[in-house]
Amino acid sequence: MDVSAAVYEHERVFNGAVRSGNFEALIATFTDDAVMRFDNRPIGPFEGRDAIRMAYESQPPTDTLTTRSIEQVAANEATAYFDWDHGGSGSMQMSWRGGHVATLVIAFDT
Repeated sequence: MDVSAAVYEHERVFNGAVRSGNFEALIATFTDDAVMRFDNRPIGPFEGRDAIRMAYESQPPTDTLTTRSIEQVAANEATAYFDWDHGGSGSMQMSWRGGHVATLVIAFDT
C-alpha cells in the first residue's frame, strides 16, 4: 500500500468536507469499525463509522490542513505531520484496512 498516497487522499477528502460542510465523503473513507481518537484533547474516542459521523456532525472542524511530512510505520500504517492552514500543527497516526481508514489518532501540538 502506498501510505503517502493514502494520507494525501485523506487530506484532500477532509479539506473538501471542511470547505463544503458535507462530511459524507469523508465518513465513507472509514471502515465500519474504525476508531478515531485524540491524544491530547478530551474528545472521544469514537468507535465505529456512525460514532465518527456523529462526531463530525456535532463538532465539525473549521480549518483545513496541509500535510508537511509522512513517516511509514508499517505496511498499512503511517504518521503524518500537518499544519492547520490558519495556524497550529499536529499529527495523525493512521492505519488502513481494505483501503479504508481503520484507525485515526490525532494529536495537536501545544
